[in-house]
Amino acid sequence: MTTSRELKIAADDCVPNKRRGGDLRVTLSPKTVGCTSGFGGVLRLGVGEFVAEHYHPYSEEFLHVVTGSLTMTLDDVEVPLGPGDSLLVPIGVRHRLVNIGQEEAHAVFHLSPLAPRPDLGHVDTEAVPNPEIPHTPVGQPEGGR
Repeated sequence: MTTSRELKIAADDCVPNKRRGGDLRVTLSPKTVGCTSGFGGVLRLGVGEFVAEHYHPYSEEFLHVVTGSLTMTLDDVEVPLGPGDSLLVPIGVRHRLVNIGQEEAHAVFHLSPLAPRPDLGHVDTEAVPNPEIPHTPVGQPEGGR
């Protein structure tokens, strides 16, 4: 039987991934809670920080801004975002997120559906700020399901 403890994940307990920029924490994923339709988490971007441009060949991305002022560039079109704004990034659209405000920005994201394999989920289209950091593991839990 599944308990709420096995399904609840605290962002502070997740390892931050700074590979593409900012502080990205995958909270709900096949690896963390055994979900099967997508994954999501939280993102914090300091003043002037960005998430390097990339696209998802299999997934839509849903972004909701909690605090801060951001600009999302979608295939070279800039979209300003502020608290309470939500944005859909369609499958295959290049996107880059920048904190243009004077305070840390906080956003929540979800991607769905899952790519056939985790290594196919993101395609980087510019150099990532921290290439030495490994990709965030969002795939199948240890031991499979």
